Amino acid sequence: MSISRPQLLQAFDALLQPARFKDYGPNGLQVEGKADIARIVSGVTASRALIEAAIDARADAIFVHHGLFWRGQDGRVVGWMKQRLQLLLAHDINLFAYHLPLDAHPELGNNAQLGRVLGLAADARFGEQDLGCVASAQFTDGQALADHVAGALGRTVTLVQPPGALQRPIRRVAWCTGGAQGYFEPAIAAGADAFITGEISEPQAHLARETGVCFIAAGHHATERYGAPAVAAHVAQQAGVEHVFIEVDNPA
Repeated sequence: MSISRPQLLQAFDALLQPARFKDYGPNGLQVEGKADIARIVSGVTASRALIEAAIDARADAIFVHHGLFWRGQDGRVVGWMKQRLQLLLAHDINLFAYHLPLDAHPELGNNAQLGRVLGLAADARFGEQDLGCVASAQFTDGQALADHVAGALGRTVTLVQPPGALQRPIRRVAWCTGGAQGYFEPAIAAGADAFITGEISEPQAHLARETGVCFIAAGHHATERYGAPAVAAHVAQQAGVEHVFIEVDNPA
């Protein structure tokens, strides 16, 4: 069984609706490969390691969250960019990439899938383009939540929690995957007792201590490794083609 490239693009677009989003790069088909696709490899980032693994897996298409092209980047095809493109073109592999649309899908997206892994069912959205999620929870304190997140993701996390006088039980948890530390203040405004994302920058530690809301940075890659395989598997099943998720470890 195979699906044509335009049909596969249409299936991804119909599911993820990229036209709804203001994004940092092009969503959809980023590199054109062979016309018919029988095997899709999904991964988080279109790194050389993923492309090489997809070649070994005899992929006709790669589906990722982080593609090759971003607004404002150097447009020259040299160095690492040349190497990645050369591999894709030499092996006639299509590259599909969806950034914010993949974060946002209410069932298969990165935020929904992270909630599933953590056992959190979102009942509200917040932040720019409604990417953030909020759910009810029952944790004694920020450390208990951080331990739960670390266990679910299989990695250590960074917890910044307020001083003892401001600590409180965690009844509302907000999250937004990847580099969404800028969503911390909207999460606070949405009534969160704790916020989970991938990364932390300098201001968030102070805000956590001063507002009484815990901040957990659980890794950019670690929080965004679930959406791409969920979407690719769903579309592949509908199309009757093969799908393989390839994990390329990333400590970030």
